[in-house]
Amino acid sequence: MNEQDAKKILTKELKFSESDMSHLETFKNMLLEYNVKYNLISKNTEKLIWARHILDSAQLIRYIDFTAKGNLVDFGSGAGFPGIILAIFNKNPEFHVKLYEKSPVKREFLSKIKNKINIEIEILENVYEKEISANIIVSRAFKKLDQIIKISREIIKKPHKMIILKGKNAQAEINNVSLALNYSYKLENSITDIDSKIIIISAS
Repeated sequence: MNEQDAKKILTKELKFSESDMSHLETFKNMLLEYNVKYNLISKNTEKLIWARHILDSAQLIRYIDFTAKGNLVDFGSGAGFPGIILAIFNKNPEFHVKLYEKSPVKREFLSKIKNKINIEIEILENVYEKEISANIIVSRAFKKLDQIIKISREIIKKPHKMIILKGKNAQAEINNVSLALNYSYKLENSITDIDSKIIIISAS
């Protein structure tokens, strides 16, 4: 998929507004600028940011109700994927986006993005707090599935939904999850990579 095709999907199918696209462009430019020094993303993917990173994150919008009240938590947000992309799309003041990232350098970058494009996000350091209020967990390139589920079980005390971007080993990771955990899941195909999957889990 080329960059123009990715932008077309963002606007035509996922309904990113003109203002949203302007924010994404600003985000992309700042990411490239910081990547020179801090290696926030692989240098090999710099020319494919719209497809490889932005659209890959934005496709999660299809599984999120942005009209609801609640909290969306991004575990291991890194350079802002998928959390920043989802926050740019979000227009609901009662739907809160929280980004957890342990790296001080990446948290600084996320803060600069927040201030530059004036989006409503909360940036936090430690995902291993005693308890987190979350209705939805999203994750991309964070940890293996069984570890993500274990963390969510320990710190989120109410039913919640997990939407996790995974590669070709998604089914194998599902098979390795403990049968003792009470959850249901479904696999969806990624629109950016034929080998990648989106795991959607309902945890009770």
